[in-house]
Amino acid sequence: MLNRFRILTVTLAALSTAALACAARTAANRPSTAELRREIQAVLDHGARSWTRGDLDDFMSDYMPGERTTYVTSKGLIHGPAAIRERYAPRFAAGATHDSLSFEGLEVDPLAPDVVNVVAWYVLSRGDSVVARGPTSLVMVRDAGGRFRIVHDHSS
Repeated sequence: MLNRFRILTVTLAALSTAALACAARTAANRPSTAELRREIQAVLDHGARSWTRGDLDDFMSDYMPGERTTYVTSKGLIHGPAAIRERYAPRFAAGATHDSLSFEGLEVDPLAPDVVNVVAWYVLSRGDSVVARGPTSLVMVRDAGGRFRIVHDHSS
C-alpha cells in the first residue's frame, strides 16, 4: 500500500511539474496586451484606409470568411461576409458620398490566445466635419495565416 502511495505521489508531482512547465511556455509565447493592441490597431488602420479610399473588397478582407462571421444591425443579425458586404455596398457605390474613417479610444481585451475583444469609437469625417461617431465592439480571431480578422461586429 505504501509503495502504491509513493508511486501515485511521484506521478502526481511529475504531472504537476509538466503542467506548470507547459503553462509557462504557453504564457511566454503569448503576445503581451501591448503587442496585441498594436496588431489590432494595424488591422483597424488597414480597414480605415480601405474605407477612406473607397475599396470595399480590401475593407472586407478584414472579416473572417465563413457564415460564422456576424454583423449586428438595428434590424437583426447578418451572417457571412457576402451579406455584410451587401450592406456596405451602397456607401461604396459610384457617386455615393464617401466619408473618411478613423478609430479612437481603442481597448483590447484578450479572451484566449488567439481571440480578442476590441472596443473603440469609429469616426466618419467629411472634410473638417465629423458626420458620425459611435461605438464599435469587435471579436477578432487570429486566422491560420497569423492575421487577426473580425468574426463578430457590432457597430452602432
